[in-house]
Amino acid sequence: MYIQNFDPVNNMVLSAILAFLPIVYFFVVLIVFKIKGHLAALSTTVLAIIIAGWVYKMPIVLSAMSAVHGALYGLFPIGWIVIGAVFLYNISVKTGQFEIIKKSIVSITDDRRLQVLLIAFSFGAFLEGAAGFGTPVAITSAMLIGMGFKAKKAACLSLLANTAPVAFGGLGIPVLVAAQVTGFSGDYLAKLLAFICPIIGFIVPFYLIIVMSGLKGIKEVWPAVLVTSVTFSIPMCLTSYFVGPILPDITASLASMIALVLFLKVWQPKHIYRFEGESESVQNNTVLSKKAIIRAWSPFIVLIVFIADWGMKSIAKLLDMVSIAFPLPFLHNAIINGTTDKVSPAIFNFNWLSAAGTGIIIAAFMSCIILRVPLSKSFSIFGSTLNELKIALLTISGVLAYAYVANNSGMTTTMGLLVSKTGNLFPLFAPIVGWLGVFVTGSDTSANALFGKLQTTAFSAVGIMPVMGIGANLAGGAVGKMISPQSIAIAAGTTGLTGKEGEIYKFSMKHSMILLAIICCIIYFYKDLFVALLGTEAGSSVAQTAGNTVISTSSILILLVSFCLVFLARKLLAVPSNRNMQQYKLQ
Repeated sequence: MYIQNFDPVNNMVLSAILAFLPIVYFFVVLIVFKIKGHLAALSTTVLAIIIAGWVYKMPIVLSAMSAVHGALYGLFPIGWIVIGAVFLYNISVKTGQFEIIKKSIVSITDDRRLQVLLIAFSFGAFLEGAAGFGTPVAITSAMLIGMGFKAKKAACLSLLANTAPVAFGGLGIPVLVAAQVTGFSGDYLAKLLAFICPIIGFIVPFYLIIVMSGLKGIKEVWPAVLVTSVTFSIPMCLTSYFVGPILPDITASLASMIALVLFLKVWQPKHIYRFEGESESVQNNTVLSKKAIIRAWSPFIVLIVFIADWGMKSIAKLLDMVSIAFPLPFLHNAIINGTTDKVSPAIFNFNWLSAAGTGIIIAAFMSCIILRVPLSKSFSIFGSTLNELKIALLTISGVLAYAYVANNSGMTTTMGLLVSKTGNLFPLFAPIVGWLGVFVTGSDTSANALFGKLQTTAFSAVGIMPVMGIGANLAGGAVGKMISPQSIAIAAGTTGLTGKEGEIYKFSMKHSMILLAIICCIIYFYKDLFVALLGTEAGSSVAQTAGNTVISTSSILILLVSFCLVFLARKLLAVPSNRNMQQYKLQ
């Protein structure tokens, strides 16, 4: 039995420095020595295992099995999502439909900055709110490349845009997990976040455009950016405060998409921003029929339907009935958590049907039916997708292997505890804990599970509302998402930059730290404000009620209706099969 010790050398600063070594090594080999991502991730895992055994006295069998557990999680469900996202995109490209999608977006605006707002920010926020776990970065970066963006620019802008919706991602899972860990209700935490996350949502669109085209660029399109920011942040604030943590991303993203499209019908910038060397003649002003546009967008419309279905608790519980869960040999119940003094279970849940990636892959195959893609062609595209992503999947597995070793050994908590030693200044530095948590784990949900209780305890110790600690953790974690090795690996894998992750890190780290500094100032400013706004709450865990969700007949009906709509769409959007076959031959 291994008992976690967060200060193994009896000096918290030195212990934290040793815990930081794998992270420092990872950055150095990626950015300085330009080692390929999968080699950097795997060697970082080996270094973490050595430190876990040498410094933290963790038995080698436990650290090795922790790495295996993380690698499995990297393949499923994270890698499974990436496979589904790229498969769906490849179907759209191989059938020629993405060319129509590009023309439909250009018909709204051919300004590259406004295309980023529509795709990477608004549509990406919807995907984050519905699915999370890397889905928005995978989908939007692939779409931007299809629009003509260079791979590195597409990956970096998608990562930056995905900071705003992270706290409410996956239908509010990060908030609900924070509620479970701390005892506050999810609705109460959502009220707190209503005063924090919309500020990030307001800032990010402006920040995106400044990064793309500088201050001059923002002057040219500020009305459209303002429309996007206002129509995103206000619905997020209202939904979070009055409805709860499940829908803020959904309402905010839909409102901003609709508002921006309508606004661009009556306003366009005087100067159209294009990339260097891109001539105006590249843009195609062909008039498209509504039927052709809907047919081209049908894979992504089907994706939205299935992600929404798979995100519903009642449906997820229904689909989970066929899950396969098994404990990890030697690791299960073999570690005593140093903060709770309870054994830590290590169970791998192969929920193959309820996983978000499965919903995406089913949506992809349903799209093949609508687009009349032959079954053999569908499987051929799927096979080529797997081959395309094999190195990216290895990188993701390596990254998650390191994360699990760091978490189980106690290294991650050591880093968080060092930051919490800052006394009365802790509110200024508290978001850094969430930022570090998401960097290591790749998930705001995991960072809350890891540091939620630490944050509330630290805030209480310095005489500040404990709930503020969760706000700091969630907000800091949101801007840490863009530097998470897991997110970088997903972005690199979907944009064909596998092996060049260091180039993405150079961009992401700088902007993540700038946004983190802004979050730190917001939390410090707010530290004494929320007693008047929120009052106090004894709180009850959302988890106590979430487990009582009853599988209703409506869950089955929703799934059946979704499948029926697909087959109806196939009839309504059908084109002569000979045209389809000619189209495939052209690819």
